[in-house]
Amino acid sequence: MIDRGVGYDRFEAILVSEGPEPRPAVLIFPTIMGRTELELGFARRLAANGYAAFVADLYGREHIGKTREECRGLMIALLGDRELLRQRLLAVLGTARGQPEVDARRVAAIGFCFGGLCALDLARSGAEVEGIASFHGLLKPPPLPAAPISARVVVFHGWDDPLAPPADVEALGAELSAAGADWQIHAFGGVMHGFTNPNARDPAAGILYDARAASRSWASLEAFLEECFA
Repeated sequence: MIDRGVGYDRFEAILVSEGPEPRPAVLIFPTIMGRTELELGFARRLAANGYAAFVADLYGREHIGKTREECRGLMIALLGDRELLRQRLLAVLGTARGQPEVDARRVAAIGFCFGGLCALDLARSGAEVEGIASFHGLLKPPPLPAAPISARVVVFHGWDDPLAPPADVEALGAELSAAGADWQIHAFGGVMHGFTNPNARDPAAGILYDARAASRSWASLEAFLEECFA
């Protein structure tokens, strides 16, 4: 993939599928930490349900496994250049569609934390995908021209998430309505940022795993994907 202004970068995605035949695909956009065992675990769960799960790399393979501080710098750089981020998201989509295990006509995307914003930004690009799901994602839109959103959108949100306050949730609803999206927002009371991640253990910063919200949101995701690929 060639990125504007940074030369040639190599990106390493992982495809998890339980069969060689083309299947509906779910792109997975990782948290601030990039690809970790967390996302690979989600991919295995999706593959067990009959999907081809495509775990994206948005930082470049030389950055896989870096420290939180280093990953934060990489994330901030992409948040500061949402056009570059969009290019990477569309490149991930195109690459996934080119895999023999993927039914290119049936693709959805999910994301967690920073990845939740990435999933929403893929929808905001106007990409023709079946569905988009954001888990405790950042919600602010990019400073780019608005496009109609054809994908179904579901947002799983902790109401006590300090990174996405209620004003951002309300603004997202207005944004999705203006874009003509079929959208829904599931807000979990008393739940903080990072609620799907068992390693999220910093309540003072508003970051905390919540087993009940994680279970409820995943069950809702499964029903959402069935609807998207029906």
